[in-house]
Amino acid sequence: MPKPLDAASLERLALHYVERFATTRGRLSDYLRRKLRERGWADGAGAAPDPDALAQRLADLGYIDDRGFAEARAASMQRRGLGARRVAGAFRADGIEDSDADAVAPAIADRGVDAALAYARRKRLGPYGDPDRVQGDDRAVRQKQLAAMIRAGHSFELARKILAAPASDEFDPADFA
Repeated sequence: MPKPLDAASLERLALHYVERFATTRGRLSDYLRRKLRERGWADGAGAAPDPDALAQRLADLGYIDDRGFAEARAASMQRRGLGARRVAGAFRADGIEDSDADAVAPAIADRGVDAALAYARRKRLGPYGDPDRVQGDDRAVRQKQLAAMIRAGHSFELARKILAAPASDEFDPADFA
């Protein structure tokens, strides 16, 4: 059984976590709360500190940058072809505050069509898929492809436009605006 935490060991845990992982204040706070639940607090160490305050202090020192994390996370997800709704969901799960998410939103919107095309290319949907099945009247295939694009976080309109595009290797994103 690990020893209960005191202020110094909790701060060491926080610094070790920040050193190893790109993180946000929300994620670090959740991690510290979990560690306090698992290991408990030493009786003689005074009142347990607030994990949010410790995470904020590390952010003030520059060890955590929520906006930088959000920018990197959004770019990574969009390179994989995920859309704005999936990115927003990841931001909520990571504890990114609305102000930081709003600051990154224009860049996410600018890359939206490229992300949707990347997803269609990677999953071989619409114009990147089998021409016989895509251009045929197979409504079930169309519905499955549309549902996959929507689950990936792309808007219905954009997904519909991309899936209706003729087979090609290169598209101009302006074609889908």
